[in-house]
Amino acid sequence: MAEASTTSSGVQELISRIRDEGIQAGQQQAEQILSDARTRAETLISDAKAQADALREKVNTEIRADRTAALEALRLAARDTTLELKSSVITGFESYVKRLVSSATMEKEVVKCIVLVLAGRAVEEFIEDKDLQIRVSDALFGSGHNTDKQRARDVVAGISSEMLREGIELIPATDVSGGARVQIVGEDLEIDLSAEAISALMLKYMLPRFRGILEGVE
Repeated sequence: MAEASTTSSGVQELISRIRDEGIQAGQQQAEQILSDARTRAETLISDAKAQADALREKVNTEIRADRTAALEALRLAARDTTLELKSSVITGFESYVKRLVSSATMEKEVVKCIVLVLAGRAVEEFIEDKDLQIRVSDALFGSGHNTDKQRARDVVAGISSEMLREGIELIPATDVSGGARVQIVGEDLEIDLSAEAISALMLKYMLPRFRGILEGVE
């Protein structure tokens, strides 16, 4: 009987020990699982934060790059617009001067002055007694004109025969839009006081200052 009691007591102790060890092992395993879970969670959080920081930095970098590109595009657009505007204004100014000169040099009194200057004493001293052909716009002669020298003198601003020496001939020309051009007969020398030449000369001196005004230099 005592032996059975002893055996029963040993079995109970064994069961208790197994239970206690199982509980202890379970607790240790649970603690390990919790520790691993915490470590994993911290790693995930750290990784997520790092990824978020990297993404935020990437987005900020892209925003800064886009902003810089946009500002540069606006700067270039403003520069190009300004240049185009200046070019347009200058082109308009050139056209205006050319139209003004062309209109002025088609007036008979102006043409008369130009012809007389070209046939004047200073020019005569330069070319001596050589024959001259003074070409003026054929528009001054009207339609159905003839090329008789006296007729030409009468038509072009009422220049009388006494105003021009012999050897000077007025010729209507399609390539002269205003003013006059003098050609020494038999030579390549030409004196150009046509509308184109006068416009070019005026613009040569006027454009630099006009550009200065546009750019605020003057």
